[in-house]
Amino acid sequence: MTKQLSFLPKIDRNATQERLEGVLESVRIYRQFGMIRREMKVTPSYEVRYHGPTLEVGNPLEDVALANVQQSQREEWLEKMSFRIDQALSRFCNSPTGKNQREIITKRYLEDEDVCDYMVYNEIGMSERTYRRVKARAFYKLAFALRLEVYEKEEAGGNE
Repeated sequence: MTKQLSFLPKIDRNATQERLEGVLESVRIYRQFGMIRREMKVTPSYEVRYHGPTLEVGNPLEDVALANVQQSQREEWLEKMSFRIDQALSRFCNSPTGKNQREIITKRYLEDEDVCDYMVYNEIGMSERTYRRVKARAFYKLAFALRLEVYEKEEAGGNE
């Protein structure tokens, strides 16, 4: 028997799940709190410091400005990702399983309170096995929609 060539790369399921869960957690926290800007300390400290000269020049205003620029870029990315997640989830509701998938992702990862899987499947009224199967499908649909899938690296030498 000959081995059939596969042109599609395999997906690394664990890495994809970790990546998507990380993004969902970041978006959940962003939705709850937003971003907090750093501010420069304007009150001088009059405490005596007992150390020798370091010959280093500090620029606290520049440090705060750079940190805020980096933070605003992260905030912009989180805002876009939050919008894209909402768009993708709104497309899930074309079928009954799609509604379950959207409900699972929303309740488990995007609501204010951090809940566990068993709380979600008990609330929805679903068996654990069905819940895990529906959740796995929802993860892959969402990962592809957000372009967060992770592919396995090919082995050196290739398959012939």
